[in-house]
Amino acid sequence: MQPEPIFDLAHLGHMELLTPKPDESLKFFVDVMGMTVSGRKGESVYLRGWDDYERYSLKLTASKTSGMEHMALRARSPQALERRVAALKGSGFDIGWIDGDMGQGPAFRCRDPDGHVIELYYETEWYEAPAELKPALKNQAQRFPARGVNVRRLDHLNCLAVDIKANRLFFETYLGCRTTEQIVLNDGTEAAMWMTMSNKSYDFAYTRDHYGKMGRFHHVTYALDSREEILRAADIFLENGVHIETGPHKHAIQQTFFLYVYEPGGNRVEVANAGARLILAPDWKPIVWTEEERKKGQAWGLKTIESFHTHGTPPVID
Repeated sequence: MQPEPIFDLAHLGHMELLTPKPDESLKFFVDVMGMTVSGRKGESVYLRGWDDYERYSLKLTASKTSGMEHMALRARSPQALERRVAALKGSGFDIGWIDGDMGQGPAFRCRDPDGHVIELYYETEWYEAPAELKPALKNQAQRFPARGVNVRRLDHLNCLAVDIKANRLFFETYLGCRTTEQIVLNDGTEAAMWMTMSNKSYDFAYTRDHYGKMGRFHHVTYALDSREEILRAADIFLENGVHIETGPHKHAIQQTFFLYVYEPGGNRVEVANAGARLILAPDWKPIVWTEEERKKGQAWGLKTIESFHTHGTPPVID
């Protein structure tokens, strides 16, 4: 019998992205991605998509290198947060409580088996748009910016890892996440996983690190409303001299319509339209993709570009 699902976590709330080129990265996210600055503190700038309900979904921090400092997952209630903390304490993955960041209450930090830092929190500041950004419709967080790509909200992120199975078991056992799709190689090795905290098809993914290095980052993804907006985004990236790595195209796994670029700090950024795929079945069983199936490339036959497997942040130094 399958263990009863745990739904103590609600969604991916935000992530902290490190950049060695803070001014250029900020210009990219504001002018090209169309995001809005909602706060500044020390070496960090807090940014949001126009319909993110929380104050921010991206914390951009100046650093000597690139990559992800942490991801943050919001709990469904104070009690749900305490349950996840209790499960983590003494597990060897727990780090401990920290004071709240801007717009966020106290958070409990832990590490996955690969060393990525994960923050669990409940208390959060709902975004209140200033007068000049008030939307016409009260059920929208902010006025449409009409600037650059105009990303709507944080959708998901992808981390690189050495041992995918160990990370999958960590997220299933301690955080209650569900695996929706995965890649399993011919020798039985798990090469990738896509996981969710709700009826969304996935909140995050982990793929195997090409270099066998721990704790690296693959990409962060912001959602747009339609496939047509992804095509328009390609033109906007082109006009702004942004390197397009691959796409627009459609993934076979999760069927996401995608476009990948690099921001000035070297981190990979995706804009995507996930369509209407939802995981409504309470007894959903993970879709398993084989090595042969993945060699066929993406949904319509586009071969996966080599850099998609090898590029991650921080960069690997030989």
